[in-house]
Amino acid sequence: ASAAEVVAATAPSMAAPSKPEDVGRCPDVEQDQKTPIPLPPAGSPVILHCIELNFYPGNTEPLVDKFTYLYYVKSAPLTVDYKWLPYDEDSVLADFRRLWDTKFLDNEWVEVIDEPFSNGVKAKHVIFHMEERQRVKIVRYTGSKVVDASKIESKLREKGIEVRTEAFIDQTTIRKVKGAIQELYAAEGYQYADVTVESTPIPGQPKYLDVAFDVTQGPKVQIRRIDFVGAKAFKSSDLESQMKSNKARGMFSFITTSGNYDEAKFDEDAIRVETFYQDNGYINARVGSPQIEILGDSKDRKTRWVRLKIPIDEGERYKIGTITIADNTIVRTEALQNLFTKLKPGEYFSRVVVDKGFDKAKEMYGQVGYMECSPYLEPRPRAVDLVDPAAPPPAPVKKGQKPVPPPAPIVDLVLHINEGKRYFVNRITFLGNTTTRDTVIRRELHVFEGQVFNTEMLKYSIRRLNQLGYFKPLESNDAVKVDKLPGAENLVDISLKFQEQNRNQITFGAGVSQFEGFFGQMSFQTSNFLGRGETLSVSLQQGSQAKNYELGVTEPYLFDRPMTAGVNLFTRQVIYLNQFTQQDTGGTTTVGLPVHPFSRYFVGYSYDRVRVFNINSAYLAPGALAFNPYLADELLLDHNGHRTISKISQSVLLHNTINAPIFPMNGQKHTLGIDVAGIGGDTQFTAFNGESIVYLPFSRRVSLAVRGQAQYIRPYGSTTDLPIFQKIYLGGEYSIRGFDLRSVGPHDPTTNLVTGGNKSLLFNAEFIVAVAGPVRLLGFYDAGEVEDVGQPFRWYDPVQVIQGPPTIGVQLSDPLANSVLLSSLGFINPSKLVTIGQTSGFKTSTGAEVRFFMPVLNVPFRLIMAYDPQRGGVYSTNTGLLQKAFSFRFAVGTTF
Repeated sequence: ASAAEVVAATAPSMAAPSKPEDVGRCPDVEQDQKTPIPLPPAGSPVILHCIELNFYPGNTEPLVDKFTYLYYVKSAPLTVDYKWLPYDEDSVLADFRRLWDTKFLDNEWVEVIDEPFSNGVKAKHVIFHMEERQRVKIVRYTGSKVVDASKIESKLREKGIEVRTEAFIDQTTIRKVKGAIQELYAAEGYQYADVTVESTPIPGQPKYLDVAFDVTQGPKVQIRRIDFVGAKAFKSSDLESQMKSNKARGMFSFITTSGNYDEAKFDEDAIRVETFYQDNGYINARVGSPQIEILGDSKDRKTRWVRLKIPIDEGERYKIGTITIADNTIVRTEALQNLFTKLKPGEYFSRVVVDKGFDKAKEMYGQVGYMECSPYLEPRPRAVDLVDPAAPPPAPVKKGQKPVPPPAPIVDLVLHINEGKRYFVNRITFLGNTTTRDTVIRRELHVFEGQVFNTEMLKYSIRRLNQLGYFKPLESNDAVKVDKLPGAENLVDISLKFQEQNRNQITFGAGVSQFEGFFGQMSFQTSNFLGRGETLSVSLQQGSQAKNYELGVTEPYLFDRPMTAGVNLFTRQVIYLNQFTQQDTGGTTTVGLPVHPFSRYFVGYSYDRVRVFNINSAYLAPGALAFNPYLADELLLDHNGHRTISKISQSVLLHNTINAPIFPMNGQKHTLGIDVAGIGGDTQFTAFNGESIVYLPFSRRVSLAVRGQAQYIRPYGSTTDLPIFQKIYLGGEYSIRGFDLRSVGPHDPTTNLVTGGNKSLLFNAEFIVAVAGPVRLLGFYDAGEVEDVGQPFRWYDPVQVIQGPPTIGVQLSDPLANSVLLSSLGFINPSKLVTIGQTSGFKTSTGAEVRFFMPVLNVPFRLIMAYDPQRGGVYSTNTGLLQKAFSFRFAVGTTF
């Protein structure tokens, strides 16, 4: 035993050895010990004398601790009171199986040696010979770089395959890794990719391996043509358009990456084609496996062109006969029939209509607790009537007359409603909300413990939680789990797993934008203050064009009721380049009430004292003031440069289902608002605004966003004309991106300075692609128009200039006053406004935008490249020159 590593097998109840050095030795009853072990009595059956663990190669030290192996060895030579136990072959075999099942070993065998005691009692010495599996020290993926190592590792995690350092490795695992790598390459079009594996022992560490998976990608398989064999009802192009992953390479394949043959996803494409047939009445249409015909390789051998021959069995096209709803006991048949009103007898069968009806049925049953409702269709084609042999033959078809087609076969539909059991909510648990309190989450839930499990209310609750913006969206299956309670027939546990987002921000920063110019800021902002859901913001910002000092508090659940209340105090100053400087000091208070799911009503009051100064001298030119009799009032020249706005605002958020506050990809938002200014101030006006925003998702990463907005403002009472800061303008990164801020609107013809209007229309469209993580790529189109009192919206606006009158005699007036001339005859000759052409009423801008989220500042940053096709008559507020066709801008936030 001294030549091999020997371990005395000990059951959990065995006495410990008398000395540490005794561990690993078989008991020797002949030697002198403090606690002598007696010999087994003469005449005893065969005794288990010793269990030995022997590790190969070369009796090396095992990678797994020896006592870990002993844990799986349940056989024991001695009891606690030093009584010998008989040898049991079944127990030894059981130990053998337990050791093998640990997956630690590549090889194992048992050796049993006869070792009788000195008193003649027979005994067995059991040796477990074991060769441990080698472990991975280094993992490398070499060869082609079409698929990088991170994608391979992600795929292995997805499939539950473990190849990491210090992990055991065997041939089964290696085969699984090779299969996963080949699957990834096949998805990229490399169906002939080959993976070879080389395992090299680490020098000095024979049990550790350097494992290299070397990939030879082979030619990329590209589809040149797809033929649908047996298709008669539809063209091959119509059928191919239904497929998603396997399409023939086309003109724009370098953008769409279409044309790759992906065998793993062909079944999905086949189902799409079958669904298309079934939606057009062919209920028995089937798509077979494709036959791949190799057409040849490219000259560089990097591409292999193939043709797919896809067999199609169309079957007959059926019209609907009778429609029967069966197996329903909870919901009345009449109510279910209303879900299938588009299925009409005599019309061709449509699978899509049936599936939509089934989806509505599942929603209906889900509202009353039947979460497992699984309806299914049973089509019953009617037998074709046999020809009556006694009936006269059909009349022959006359020349030039089209034969009468046979009537379409009929299918009767049986809509089975497999209702399942009714479930109730047992327990709702929250995980991961380390900052947000449970009460903040629970008040957004509309499913309750002890009540019927309403699946639609769970979806509604998840949407409300996502709108908070406190967490990453609850979208994955791991985030929302509904588990049946073991031992109960109709109870479920709901668990919501959250990932907190950083909504508390203390920021110090600097930047540049068109609105603020160069600016520095220090702010604290949170939309989840102390985890209670309150919004608190303190902002100090100083810029070359704007100053902003603001304090705001909003409570979304006032008195633990779904009432919103907020207070905001501010002082701001904004320099509108080449126009004027505006300074505001005041505050607002707002209260909001829910009126419908996803709809709220807000009413607020604001008090704002406004000062206008540093007015561009061009506005003050005598000609400009004389030509526009309202300009002096608009510029507050007759009000000591001050106006007080005391305003009551009412707005109705009609509907808001947008799925995320910063980077939404789905949902819609509609708002109507009314402002009435007057009591308590010296400015009287009414303003109306409406806005609709819709996000239409095409996939998880691609969406189309559309906004429409209309504004209207009109003075009343003693206010004859609106102050210039209340007039409506467009332009800038928040309305029409390619134009300067406040550059689109009616302007003074004598100075070309924008004076604003009283109504506007604005349209924005964005095609959004989520590139990676916090980065979005957008294509946009913006269009807007502003008109003043008495001017309608129109496709074309006149281009007008001031034309002075002919002078008679000596000019006595100031030569700079170009709007009024005094003749030598003593009467006034006014200048005239002359139309010299027309330009587009709507100003448009299109281009691309890169938008990325900055976690530190908690706002999106934007790089905007714009082209302005309709820009006639618009002057840059920065340069005073006509607007350029192309522009590049940097901004923060979002357009809408």
